Amino acid sequence: MRSEQEMINMLISFARNDNRIRLITLEGSRTNKNIPRDSFQDYDISYFVTDMDSFKESDLWLEIFGKRLMMQKPEDMELFPPELGNWFSYLMLFEDGNRIDLTLIPVNEVDDYFSKSDGLVEVLLDKDSLVKNDVIPSDRKYWIKKPTAREFDDCCNEFWWVSTYVVKGLARKEILFAIDHLSEIARPNLLRMMSWQIGLERGFDFSTGKNYKIINHYLPIEDWEKLLSTCSQGSYTNMWEALFTCYELFRKYSKSVAEDIGYRYPDYDEAITEYTKNIYKSLNE
Repeated sequence: MRSEQEMINMLISFARNDNRIRLITLEGSRTNKNIPRDSFQDYDISYFVTDMDSFKESDLWLEIFGKRLMMQKPEDMELFPPELGNWFSYLMLFEDGNRIDLTLIPVNEVDDYFSKSDGLVEVLLDKDSLVKNDVIPSDRKYWIKKPTAREFDDCCNEFWWVSTYVVKGLARKEILFAIDHLSEIARPNLLRMMSWQIGLERGFDFSTGKNYKIINHYLPIEDWEKLLSTCSQGSYTNMWEALFTCYELFRKYSKSVAEDIGYRYPDYDEAITEYTKNIYKSLNE
């Protein structure tokens, strides 16, 4: 597998020798000093170019980066509409395991790019001094933020309301419907509440990672194991257990957040829990 330095040197060398490319930036986890390096991290690269169409005419120019196992061009797909405007991206997985997510951006959109940036940006090459200010990568945008009273209430409301859809799906024997609402809406709000409690305990100056991927570093082991158990959803029995465990964890963490900040904990927890238990009981009589 090519090393990080080899990959960066290759990407810079190609751009340095192509007059159409005026600026290169590196984004994402490889700019984040708080994320440990590993071989699965993408090289999120942006080339700011003077002639987009000449690159898009053919993919042959990409062969210099290595033999590809697969490539996706999101802005050239029909099923999934493009979201990058004038930008054009190539997502490439190479034979040696490296992955490059390369985006072409019109050079006149430099200011727009930096205005939309999440802060995790490093300038690798700037031929024309287009970047006027120092760019220091920071993950500050992803730090845990102390919730407002409205945010806290919205999180509670969304969790408990959506849980009734999980109940409905299980009662109707529509397990995919139930799984979707638990996994995509209810559990993410549980994780949000957990992260708020972590912030109150440890400060609001760090991130628990994309998709809360390192939240286990900050949770008690028993709560982490309970959280993991809610991912076992291969049967109706497992789904009911997962739902009740989510109830238990959400109640614990939301009450703690409410007490620590002085917010009001909603009383519909008790009503929805009783509603859920009654339906579960009726299905098992």
